[in-house]
Amino acid sequence: MTIRQKTAGKAAIALSFIAFISLGMPDGLLGVAWPGIRDTFSLPLDALGLLLLFSTAGYMASSFFSGFLVRRYGIGGLLGLSCSLTAAALMIYFLSPLWYLLLPAVFLGGVGAGAIDAGINTYVEKHYSERMMQWLHASFGVGVTLGPLVMTAGIALTGQWRPGYLIVSLAQFALAIVFFTSLHSWQKDEPADQAREHREKDAAIGETLRQLRALLSMLMFFIYTGVELGLGLWSYSLLTISRGVRPEIAGLVTGSYWAMFTVGRILAGWYTRKMSVRTILYSSIGLALAGTVLVALNPGIWLTIAGIGIIGFAIAPVFPSLISDTGNRVGIRHVSNTIGMQISAAGFGAAVVPSLAGVLARIYGLEVIPLYMMAALALLFLSILISRGHKA
Repeated sequence: MTIRQKTAGKAAIALSFIAFISLGMPDGLLGVAWPGIRDTFSLPLDALGLLLLFSTAGYMASSFFSGFLVRRYGIGGLLGLSCSLTAAALMIYFLSPLWYLLLPAVFLGGVGAGAIDAGINTYVEKHYSERMMQWLHASFGVGVTLGPLVMTAGIALTGQWRPGYLIVSLAQFALAIVFFTSLHSWQKDEPADQAREHREKDAAIGETLRQLRALLSMLMFFIYTGVELGLGLWSYSLLTISRGVRPEIAGLVTGSYWAMFTVGRILAGWYTRKMSVRTILYSSIGLALAGTVLVALNPGIWLTIAGIGIIGFAIAPVFPSLISDTGNRVGIRHVSNTIGMQISAAGFGAAVVPSLAGVLARIYGLEVIPLYMMAALALLFLSILISRGHKA
């Protein structure tokens, strides 16, 4: 490998990390901004679900066609286009006088996010090590940690939620320019002969759908991603509306949830080498359940904050651990089909689980949310137990 190739490779992985930071920042904005958006447009509490559904539709559409898009535009060009779309969507948030204009905006943002997510994951998986993949997902946590902090600062300084979207929109536009001007940094895709030979023995999609473990895998990702995003979205509303916590403190707590999530992902790069996947999954979910008990009992603000941080730290390694354990659950012939099904289920869960939390909160009050998340985590634990006990 030449010096130029090595330099380009380092630049590409740095750009990949930056791309995932940019992917996380918009996700972190909404949870803090939502009470203000509700007040501005006089919306019911569960209207958040409509935004999540539109976002998920855009995300799933672009991620499904990401292979074609990468071949058509290259990974650098795709990142530039995706960041441009996300920046435009956030600018609509800043400017929109009407609630219904936010729906196409959030769809547009979902399209940009889905292309970034699928494109970068594919690129890093092909060209870099598993540890680098762990760092990549930790960088998403950096972005989703910064999002609430930016929004909280904007609200504290101006009393409005819109400036936070303006700041991140301008940052996304700047990143788009960086990606467009660094197209030479990305390695060209090469045929993966070994992977192709391996996939020749893959099962048909219909056969995979008849496997209970494959269906349970979809359920796991549906629940997990919904819980991860749901806690990040609803913690701010729970603390400010239901428990009277000052907005600036609640914003910091929401940021700390994602910060602990990021720390958990970073540390996972080391301790996953010394622990089995089963041990990681059971201990992570068990610790997350303990955190939700603390939040539900509400023994005091500081213990509640500790509970939220514990949940973020605990669940961090669950997603990559479930991905890496796919072959053990379903068998090698079903891996390719199952991974695609899992990612689709994750996107669907990210919309449905937090949306249902909003419906329940409107009916029973916001204090139902930690109980709901506790039940979801228990169901996730049970589905893993059943999956490991059932013969494919």
